[in-house]
Amino acid sequence: MPVLDRLHGLRVVADPAALDGAHWQGSGAVTVLRLAADDAFAIGAATVELDDEHAIVEAESGFVGAWLPVDAIAHHLEWPLPRERPTLAQGAVAQVPARVWLPDDGDALLITAAAYADELASRVL
Repeated sequence: MPVLDRLHGLRVVADPAALDGAHWQGSGAVTVLRLAADDAFAIGAATVELDDEHAIVEAESGFVGAWLPVDAIAHHLEWPLPRERPTLAQGAVAQVPARVWLPDDGDALLITAAAYADELASRVL
């Protein structure tokens, strides 16, 4: 049975162009989610190099996530998943604030704030 695991990485608020050109490094794969044009959460990142002297770079561990088949998430939505991939979709999943990372292929990463983990898990997992 899937569980919502804590997601660790870097949260960066910076000029959008600086985020576009950022170089992320971690001990394994790094998945960069653009939460907004000037806000990124890089799962698995330990360091980042970017051209923005005013950037805010902080360790982030306030999110949880689980890899699930897209169909397992889709039937809990009141909105259509985007067809474009890769993309980050944001909205309520089973009426809980969440995000869905849709990579090029395969399963999707269901993400929510750690504060909502128990509620989302009871409704979806």
